[in-house]
Amino acid sequence: MTDMHALIVDAVDAPFRLTTMPKPVAGAGQVLVRIRASGLNPLDGKIRAGQAAHARQPLPAVLGMDLAGTVEAVGPGAGGWQVGDDVYALATGIGGAQGSLAEYAAVDARLLAKKPATLSMREAAVLPLVLITAWEGLVDRALVGSAHKVLIQGGAGGVGHVAVQLALVYGAQVYATGSARHRSVIEGLGATFIDYQQQTVEAYVAQYTAGEGFDIVYDTVGGETLDASFRAAKTYHGHVVSCLGWGQHSLAPLSFRGASYSGVFTLLPLLTAKGCEHHGQILSEAARLIDAGKLKPIMDGHQFDLHSANAAYDLLAGGAQGRLAIEI
Repeated sequence: MTDMHALIVDAVDAPFRLTTMPKPVAGAGQVLVRIRASGLNPLDGKIRAGQAAHARQPLPAVLGMDLAGTVEAVGPGAGGWQVGDDVYALATGIGGAQGSLAEYAAVDARLLAKKPATLSMREAAVLPLVLITAWEGLVDRALVGSAHKVLIQGGAGGVGHVAVQLALVYGAQVYATGSARHRSVIEGLGATFIDYQQQTVEAYVAQYTAGEGFDIVYDTVGGETLDASFRAAKTYHGHVVSCLGWGQHSLAPLSFRGASYSGVFTLLPLLTAKGCEHHGQILSEAARLIDAGKLKPIMDGHQFDLHSANAAYDLLAGGAQGRLAIEI
């Protein structure tokens, strides 16, 4: 078979068009993956809407960054992988690369990890981007540990619900903000719920840290929430991390505390080819946590395939109740 099915978006906000295109071939350092599921992220919707220049994915294009599937072929120099291996990765749909809304993709072998055995392809496909983003912020930047009080801003979101679980794995005391409808999700994950609509930053800092501030604050929302995060950080030793720190912000509240800030930009390895191995390592370590029952995705109950992708993206834009995937 030399052709495959794929979905193409021809222009900004255009519907997905199912078509056939040449099946890719694994080049040097690449693995050909038979894709079984493509995870959906808000960034995919922004790319489709022409609102994500930083992703460098011009239209027309096959979208989709996250995938789970099976190794179909191994290219020269892509050692360590065998045909038939089940894998998952953040590996496609960025920087002009063909995305995962297709039957096959040739991807950088360094980005891949063995799929967690306890997850379905659909469940595994929704994790790579949010998992790596949470890990780079908490583990790589903030060095989260058992001595820390951690605040996750947006604890029921894609990155947030993984960050809550990851901080708990590392032994931290975890608090997470959300609206009232998110309370059961956040508490179900094991964190202390904070209703940001009902409490000021100063009020919840006083209640949960005796006014000292949190050791680590992970902002997954951006905008005013990042400004609030600066005011929630602990004096001298506080560390604010954000995966959406792209706006114009005053650093004065953070500087007056003698605290520090780190940014996370998860797409860098896909855009620069630097750091790819680390993404694969993160996913491998996370797979062990997942199979040990310490980490799981919160899934939306709706199921989609290539023929219903437009409906999946509509649900993504309208507020899905969990992570979404398109099965292929």
